[in-house]
Amino acid sequence: MSGKRGNGEGSIYPYKNSFAAYVWVTTPDGKKKRKYVYGKTREEVHDKWIKLHADAKKGPVATRHRTVAAFLAYWLESIVKPNLAPLTYVSYEGSVRLYIAPHLGAKRLDKLTVRDVREWLTKLASECQCCAQGKDAKRAPARRRCCAAGECCEAFTSRRVIQAARDALRAALTHAVVEEEIGKNVASLVKVPKPRRRRIKPWSVVEASRFLADAAAREDPLFAAWVLVLCLGLRRGEVLGLTWKSVDFEAGELYVDHQIQRAGRQILHRETKTEESDDFLPLPALCLKALRMRRAQQTGDRKAAGDLWQDDRELIFTTKYGTPIEPGNLTRMFALRARRAGLRLIPLQKTRNTCASLLVALGVHPKVAQVILRHSKIAMTMEVYAEASEEDVRAALDSLSGAVSGTG
Repeated sequence: MSGKRGNGEGSIYPYKNSFAAYVWVTTPDGKKKRKYVYGKTREEVHDKWIKLHADAKKGPVATRHRTVAAFLAYWLESIVKPNLAPLTYVSYEGSVRLYIAPHLGAKRLDKLTVRDVREWLTKLASECQCCAQGKDAKRAPARRRCCAAGECCEAFTSRRVIQAARDALRAALTHAVVEEEIGKNVASLVKVPKPRRRRIKPWSVVEASRFLADAAAREDPLFAAWVLVLCLGLRRGEVLGLTWKSVDFEAGELYVDHQIQRAGRQILHRETKTEESDDFLPLPALCLKALRMRRAQQTGDRKAAGDLWQDDRELIFTTKYGTPIEPGNLTRMFALRARRAGLRLIPLQKTRNTCASLLVALGVHPKVAQVILRHSKIAMTMEVYAEASEEDVRAALDSLSGAVSGTG
């Protein structure tokens, strides 16, 4: 084809042994600017020019595109940090810093493709992260023992981490689409295998009763915490976030509206995740007695600590100096107490599955249990009640009551 311009091609011209063209577009900030396209041949540029004209008619078009790393930095600081929970920011920031930016950060945001994302995830699954992040190389020379010493430890990324990294990129690109920096979210088009969860059998009522009886007999300072976890199904953060203002001993109620969370280097006492998580829960007699015991224990701790006491939130569960308990420490203490009681280990969050059966054994009225379990229909609660009425359950609760009475 000759170098002569065709009809309607007034904006196409020779440029550095190739061709270029421009279209006047409206940018996302409302300004009028030229947007350029380039190609080896006039036909190639003409096709891009036609497409750019069509895009300009649909809405704003960005004339400058950031790299993936630059956009992710902006997204974390301006979108995630001020608007989402601190724990969400920590999770996204870790995924960006460790897994996304090192591989995709240099790419232009508008040039990122589905293939790029798929190849990144494939590489992430097959790459030793100790090598990639230089974990062993950061140790003192005398302490290096694997990758930096020439013996790869094959610390491959788990499916759960890969899914979290893809989800973080997808969330960021969703916002890039909203801000009209890109036309589509390529990360949402790439599927990743779901991590398989190992099914763990929760404790039976007998096992839970043995655990509580052992804690009561040893006058465990966290006995009331274990009671609330097992009898009310409270989450770890919810238990640690309880204050004495949350307890109404006369009405026999507990108001759950705060939690303790570890976010990076901070321990935060903040509201629960959603309004649906906030609720008034009836307190069975065992819970009330355990909380009274805890109040007496804390009074003793406060007197012993004297001026070192630091509790300004009136938390129910604190260290011996009144500071909040680290959530990870509560998990470790739960495992330690379980071993001490001679029980098989289960994750702390699995105790919620035991809660319903314990309520049955404690003789809690089905309607009250429905509120505690947050069942939408009483029929669901009655199914639980129909399943748990064995004699050994009652015997286990009798031994628990005896242990608690001895402690009181």
